[in-house]
Amino acid sequence: MDRLAYLASAGAKQLLHRQETIAHNLANVNTTGFRADLDAFRAVPVQKERMGTRVFVAESTPGFDSSAGPLQATGRNLDVAVDGEGYIAVESRDGSEAYTRAGSLDVGPDGVLRTRGGLAVLGDGGPITIPENARVTIGGDGTVSAITGNNSKNANVLGKIKLVSAPAASLVKGGDGLLRPIDGNAPASDATIKLVDGTLEGSNVNPVDALVGMIAVARQFETQMRLMSNAEQNSRDATKLLSTNG
Repeated sequence: MDRLAYLASAGAKQLLHRQETIAHNLANVNTTGFRADLDAFRAVPVQKERMGTRVFVAESTPGFDSSAGPLQATGRNLDVAVDGEGYIAVESRDGSEAYTRAGSLDVGPDGVLRTRGGLAVLGDGGPITIPENARVTIGGDGTVSAITGNNSKNANVLGKIKLVSAPAASLVKGGDGLLRPIDGNAPASDATIKLVDGTLEGSNVNPVDALVGMIAVARQFETQMRLMSNAEQNSRDATKLLSTNG
């Protein structure tokens, strides 16, 4: 009976974690470039003498859904979306290189090209600085140019946004929503990746699927609670039976 309690309690704990993941995805259904979180679990036997039949459920390496989100035309010159596979390189809060699909860019107070979250967009030689009062254009290959004055033909190339490609299995998603290589080695720029200007990529979260998943998890959690209740009742009945026989 205690084996049933182990299984039910472990399952209920991980179902709560899964519900948190689904709720987090739903909260970001309108977040630009958001990649839905995925859960993966595995059975882990209790490593203790005479308890080999007791099993816990543990979270294995969590992943993310790498499928593309819908493209939304904005007409804004600093909005870009990655066309197909690939990621935009940015400088994370700790100074390391990380990757995102959120291409809503802006010029910071210091003149550095940044994401809406304030992260510096990396070029091949580091952050890209924009001259004051310049009109910025971003080419399909990531080239950032600035036009000063009234002559649109005098465009100065300021740098090229670093665009990288990496298999989803080689990346891990951090708590800040940014992607990083599991082995810590930053991939090189990929010249085949293209950007679409005046466009943003939406979240790839399917709200209908997420809501259905949340309902299913709630029902599964109720089942685990009933199993725990049954285990407790069985234990009480067994104790009464033993007391009566005694």
